Amino acid sequence: MDVTTGFSPIARVLIVMAAIAILLIFLRLAAPIIAPLLLAVFIAIVATPLLRWMRRRGLPKWFALAVIVLVLLDVGSIFALVTTGALEGLRESLPGYRERFTLLAQQAEYWLESSGITGSYEALSDVFNPANAIILVRAALSSVSGAFANGFLILLAVIFMLLEAPDLKTKVKKAFHFTKESDARLLRASSAVNRYLLIKTLTSLATALCVWVLLWSLGIDFAILWTILAFVLNFVPIVGAILMTIPAVLMALLQTDLQTTLLVGVGYIVINTVIGNILEPRFMGRGLGISALAVFLSILFWGWLLGTVGVFLSVPLTMALMIALDASPTTRPIAVLLGPSLPKPLPNEDTSSVDATAD
Repeated sequence: MDVTTGFSPIARVLIVMAAIAILLIFLRLAAPIIAPLLLAVFIAIVATPLLRWMRRRGLPKWFALAVIVLVLLDVGSIFALVTTGALEGLRESLPGYRERFTLLAQQAEYWLESSGITGSYEALSDVFNPANAIILVRAALSSVSGAFANGFLILLAVIFMLLEAPDLKTKVKKAFHFTKESDARLLRASSAVNRYLLIKTLTSLATALCVWVLLWSLGIDFAILWTILAFVLNFVPIVGAILMTIPAVLMALLQTDLQTTLLVGVGYIVINTVIGNILEPRFMGRGLGISALAVFLSILFWGWLLGTVGVFLSVPLTMALMIALDASPTTRPIAVLLGPSLPKPLPNEDTSSVDATAD
């Protein structure tokens, strides 16, 4: 029985909005707990195909799980050591770039004042102050240390999730009394998220490898740090390609000449265009099924709700949310609005039949 039957339509809308607001407030307050668990869920999703592959080859479950845990430990340890070491080296080297920065600021001031813009040197000094860069690197070191402090908790959660993975689908179906339609929808959601994360991980590795080759060949300092940054930010749609380019270009500008800096910028553009706009969509197939505006808004929303983890997992979380919204006729219009652009009808095409079918 619907408890909102006795309320007016406006009252029902207000009740639903209040319930959503309470839920969002709870999720935001519980973000320090929910965010690591969500990260563990998506790591387990990526690792599940490897677990199933080893099980099909006849390996015992405990052995397959031990291999995955060892791989995760090795990758996490190497990632932590390389990242913290590179950040420490960058922090110690930043004062050495001060003279080069002063020279570039003076050249920029001369060019801007010749164009009729005065007071540019003070503005550039405030924006690109090396002291601010040192503070930023220290904050990054603190964030990285905090992230890896939760690594053991995330690893334990991944282990337990992988242990439950073979029976999880059966438990969910029995607990919620899924119909065939609900079962198909759950399978579609898990397959879509699994495929997206797997392809995104592979393309991020390819992007990082190309970035390392580019920066290493041009002799850019701290190439391994910008490589790790490229791998991580490649998971962030739309703005990730821009954010990964800026630090490497600035480092090239401080270390080398303008020609090398342009090569770095052009190299990043080529890498992101080929991998992000050509290869990745081809492997993704029909795409994410999410409009570009919805992707951008999802970054803002999930970032506000869950912090950094929400930014990196914004697309898979939105994909799962869309499939959940599509399950109910009441919320299906929201899923349609979040979806990709609909094909334009032909000039002489009668759309009434399409609308009737959609209804």
